[in-house]
Amino acid sequence: MPQGQPTSVPEDGLTTRQRRNRPLLLVHTGIGKGKSTAAFGLALRAWNQGWPIGVFQFVKSAKWKVGEENALKVLGASGEGGTVAWHKMGEGWSWVQRGPSGENDNTANEEKAREGWAQVKRDLAAETYRLYVLDEFAYPLHWGWIDTEDVVETLRNRPGTQHVVITGRNAPQALLDAADLVTDMSKVKHPMDAGQKGQRGIEW
Repeated sequence: MPQGQPTSVPEDGLTTRQRRNRPLLLVHTGIGKGKSTAAFGLALRAWNQGWPIGVFQFVKSAKWKVGEENALKVLGASGEGGTVAWHKMGEGWSWVQRGPSGENDNTANEEKAREGWAQVKRDLAAETYRLYVLDEFAYPLHWGWIDTEDVVETLRNRPGTQHVVITGRNAPQALLDAADLVTDMSKVKHPMDAGQKGQRGIEW
């Protein structure tokens, strides 16, 4: 298997193994397609390594059935790799029991986003997962629903070897500065530009 060589070695007092195995913060942002797709591809690798995986889907509706959800849930239940826990804000989060609310959608969604982040913080403190996929998490940060400074500080000080990947457009600069890997998905061409809607097996 080909292995990349770093262009420089920092004088941080770490051994090669320690530096290689340190936990990473990854951000997939930009206007192009493929941010979540790439994060779920990473989750497949984590599953193969036997890592417990926590997926937190911010923003997406509960009616939006993504193919990766079914595939990773089946794999997680197979007993052959890591476990997979999948949480959706659109379903009100699995740990929250709430009756009917008279709040408008934006207020309710903002509250749900904060509840999701609060649970992520609890899981990070408990080292529940080895990989966290915070899908579309850049949006509530961009909208100001969740404090970016709190997110950066929490992720910077997370214990153990927990990897975190965050997806979504308009990721705040402070998050990009704190990340170890940032990929900006740019759009060169898209079928929607020619009037073609999303299709099975490609978009979901």
